[in-house]
Amino acid sequence: MSSSEGRTPDFREPGSAPRWRVAVGAAVVAAVVLVGIVVAVSAITAGRQAVADVPAPVSSFTTPAPALSTPSPGRVFVHILGRVERPGLYEVASGSRAVDVVARAGGFRGDADQTALNLARTVADGEQIVVPRVGESASPVPPAGTSSSSAPSGMVDLNAADAATLETLSGVGPATSAAILAWRDEHGRFAAVEDLLDVPGIGEKKLEALRESVVAG
Repeated sequence: MSSSEGRTPDFREPGSAPRWRVAVGAAVVAAVVLVGIVVAVSAITAGRQAVADVPAPVSSFTTPAPALSTPSPGRVFVHILGRVERPGLYEVASGSRAVDVVARAGGFRGDADQTALNLARTVADGEQIVVPRVGESASPVPPAGTSSSSAPSGMVDLNAADAATLETLSGVGPATSAAILAWRDEHGRFAAVEDLLDVPGIGEKKLEALRESVVAG
């Protein structure tokens, strides 16, 4: 008997792989799929978290404060002007006296006529106090809308004239008329013609030139 006759025949098909190799390949594929699923889930979760963390826009709109129209309970509004340091509108306690309002306005100026006012009287809501210069009287303030017709013929009322009227005065141009109106807006009114000295650009010489043409009505 020849040597070839004693061997066991190999019945495996050509190209077939052992079973363990198939198992390893399947495990690798499963691992790759699992990793892909984990990555996808992580990405979705992170995206949702990012959206949740975005703060809601804060509106920059604020409700405007209400205009000051009525005093607080137990308070009154008083308008003081003329020869005080800081003329203007002040809110003071009910029962305050004129001297308290003068103090709120910074006190009298050096040329103020302190004897023209009853400093001991109690002030009322909506009252206007005019502190005159020495030698002048505290003329009452005309109601709003009053025309300047009460001024003497040919005279310009500093408390009623507009820019065009002021510019008809000798030596008063657009710049000076604007300064006069700005001073009047800030201080309420001219208590006397001499208050023009407080207007920027007007000195003693210009005041003398205007004195016979203007009044503080």
